[in-house]
This record gives sequence, C-alpha cells and structure tokens, in this order.
Amino acid sequence: MHSEDVERVGLRQASGEDGEFCYRLHKAAMKEYVDAIWGWEEQAQREYHERQYDPARWQVITLGGVDVGMISVDRHPDHVYLGRIEVLPEYQGRGIGTRLIRALVDEAERKGVPLVLDVLVVNRRAYALYQRLGLREVGRHGDGDNKIRMRREPSGR
Repeated sequence: MHSEDVERVGLRQASGEDGEFCYRLHKAAMKEYVDAIWGWEEQAQREYHERQYDPARWQVITLGGVDVGMISVDRHPDHVYLGRIEVLPEYQGRGIGTRLIRALVDEAERKGVPLVLDVLVVNRRAYALYQRLGLREVGRHGDGDNKIRMRREPSGR
C-alpha cells in the first residue's frame, strides 16, 4: 500500500459526462469476471451499463484529481449496501478500495446497522479483501449461485 496515494483519495458526484468513463472502467475492472460467468458481449454490456448508470447515485473515485474508479452505496434504515466499487486495474492494490470500504464499515457501525454487499464468486481478490475487512459470507444467490452475499454486523450484535 502506498500511504501517499491513500491520502489523496477523493470522491465526487458522477455526472452525465462520466458515463463513458464508468463504462470503460467497468470493462477494465470487471470484464474478466463477467466473461467467466456469462461471457462478455460488448453490445449487451454497453446496453446494460446505459440502463444501470445513474449519476445521482454514483460517485467517481479520484486520486490526486485523476478519475480512477467509481462507487455506489445505498443507505437503508436497517443496513448500508455497497452496490458497486470498481477501481482501474492500474490503481488496484494501493489501498483505495480498502480506505473507502473501511469508511463504510465505520458509517454502518455508527448507525448500528450491518454493511452488506454482493461479490461474484469468481472475484477471489475482492472476496479476500471483504473478508479482511470483517465481512462474512451469509449466502449465495443468482443463476448458479454466482453471487456471494457478504455482511458485517455492527459491534455488539
């Protein structure tokens, strides 16, 4: 981990102009995993992205002012749900995701609710990160159980 990098991590609200960046990011960060489960079909993936892209709910992760990823978090009365976090491969392994997820762990802890997320079964690196941050597998779902539901309960529960 490069501590100087982590210090420069920021978030900004996504805008309509960020759609193409977020698609390219998704392709760079997730194509290997999507391909392993469903097969990567460019047109289908682009159409899926266009349906899912919601600048009001997405934030762009920056490092020293450079766009390096995205995060989407849904805050519910009874849990915090990390819908998506993606970091460009060349910026992975620098503690960026760890810092942001730890902040969500802290937020959920303050609220007294669990942090919940789903990870693809083939994404072993992300699964290991979530485990290191205290999340535990609580179930599997999706076609062929290809998604793992993970959860971190607040202290005292």
